Amino acid sequence: MAPMTVHAIRGAVQVSADDRSRIMEATVELVTEIMTRNELTSTDVVSVLFTTTPDLTAEFPAKAARKAGLDDVPLLCASEIAVPGAMPRVVRLLAHVDVDRGRTEIRHVYLGGAEALRPDLEQ
Repeated sequence: MAPMTVHAIRGAVQVSADDRSRIMEATVELVTEIMTRNELTSTDVVSVLFTTTPDLTAEFPAKAARKAGLDDVPLLCASEIAVPGAMPRVVRLLAHVDVDRGRTEIRHVYLGGAEALRPDLEQ
C-alpha cells in the first residue's frame, strides 16, 4: 500500500444568528460540503479544529460535526481573536486529512457569506 499524505483543508461558514440550531445547521452544511467536495470518509479525517468568532457562543461546532458523521474523529473548538471590523458570526475549520492525492487537488470550502474571506479561491 502506498503511503498517504496528511493535508490540511480550510473552510468557513457565516451563521445567520447566535442560535444553537443555526450554528448546528451551518456547521453540518460546512462539514458535509468539505467531505463531499474532497471525496472523504470519516476514516480519512485525522482531526478537526473549529473556531468561532467571539459572537457565537450558543453551541459547540464539534457537536454538529459529530452529527455530520465525524463521531470517531478528534475534534476541538476554540474562539477566534476579536479583531475589530472582522466578519461576524463565522465558524471556521481546519481539517487534517490522510489522503493519496496532491495538495492542488484539495478543495477548501467557504459558505454563507464567508466566501468573502477567500476571494482568491475557486468555489
